[in-house]
Amino acid sequence: MSEVTRFAPSPTGWLHLGHAYAAIFAHERARRVGGRFFLRMEDIDASRVRPEYYDAVYEDLRWLGLDWDEEVTPQLQRMDAYRDALAQLDALGVLYPCFCTRREIREEIAAMPSAPHGPDGAHYPGTCRQLSADDRAARMAVTAEDLVSWRLDMAKAVDLAGELRWVDRARGEQVARPEMFGDVILARKDAGTSYHLSVVVDDAAQGVTLVTRGEDLFESTHIHRLLQQLLGLPVPEWEHHRLICDESGKRLAKRDDARSIRSLREAGMSAEDVRGKLGL
Repeated sequence: MSEVTRFAPSPTGWLHLGHAYAAIFAHERARRVGGRFFLRMEDIDASRVRPEYYDAVYEDLRWLGLDWDEEVTPQLQRMDAYRDALAQLDALGVLYPCFCTRREIREEIAAMPSAPHGPDGAHYPGTCRQLSADDRAARMAVTAEDLVSWRLDMAKAVDLAGELRWVDRARGEQVARPEMFGDVILARKDAGTSYHLSVVVDDAAQGVTLVTRGEDLFESTHIHRLLQQLLGLPVPEWEHHRLICDESGKRLAKRDDARSIRSLREAGMSAEDVRGKLGL
């Protein structure tokens, strides 16, 4: 079976060993069966992306011996596709505007005797979900677009979608439980979209059949499976792989420049050395 995979870094810093592992993992899953491998730039965090980081991604991946199919399309060039997806969700009645600031949310959660929690922490308390249609319209009329985020009404969405399942090739079939996240944001105030929305829309657009990524994103797949159902998108399989950590067991971060691909290359390591270090 031909496989379609992708590697989707954010150009907000230098790639490190963890990125190298993820890229090689996805590349090999596709190439070993004659499939296609795409490179995607997840650059919706426009305040943090830098031109030099785009170039560094290309340089690092080529140095590792990886190639990719088709021209790379940054997410910032696909905002119309995300707006269309939001409009589709809005038409289903599962989307609502949120005017709350982070401080207001923190204060409301702190005042609750027992706030529901999920993988990302305390659930949004539903303040704006409880607004009437007239109140929402009035708030929208006087609020700038970049001060409004859009949330998924999780209870309505789950009820509409029904029972869902998804397959992780390492862990088998999973029952989708997106409700454990509460009303997630699908369009951030500062971005017009979110990771959850854009990754689902982009995977479908590129025909990805196998989503490979770190096990830290395993739980997020519950949300993505729900969005695929609501948007009528094809359902891929997933394979969540191990994370690359430092000597203390902490996951690598972009601020750890000593383990960046760039630094290792400048220190005289070869691509084969890096693969060996990663156990590949």
